[in-house]
Amino acid sequence: MIRKVPVSTIMTHSVICLKKEDNLEDAKYLFKIHHIRHIPIVYDRSIIGMLSKTDLQRIGLWDDDEFDNNDSIHTVVRSKTTIEEVMTKKLTCVSSSTSVKKVAEILAKEEFHALPIVDNNILIGIVTTTDLINFLLKQF
Repeated sequence: MIRKVPVSTIMTHSVICLKKEDNLEDAKYLFKIHHIRHIPIVYDRSIIGMLSKTDLQRIGLWDDDEFDNNDSIHTVVRSKTTIEEVMTKKLTCVSSSTSVKKVAEILAKEEFHALPIVDNNILIGIVTTTDLINFLLKQF
């Protein structure tokens, strides 16, 4: 039955990650070239935070019109602000065996659009609202 389908069937397995020591320019580059909106921040293989494109927009570090904004104020802010300062640290994670229905309930209730998939304290994937919508569209 569709309600019992595990999230492992719809999650992204090859997750693009960063470390808290990486810089926001690296994050911006990865968001743009991979057309993604969420990047887990990891220490070893454990997730310690989540960075979203919206986080960069919120603090004024995203310019959709120009990839390399050379504005000196933005350059200073980018060089001084760290991923650790911007990332979300309070995360909701699910295991690979969590049902797609449960994931949909969490995403509908909360204000975020991606969930890390963690088994045995190791990040193994990510599921987004887009993954969920694509799964539901296939059912019709």
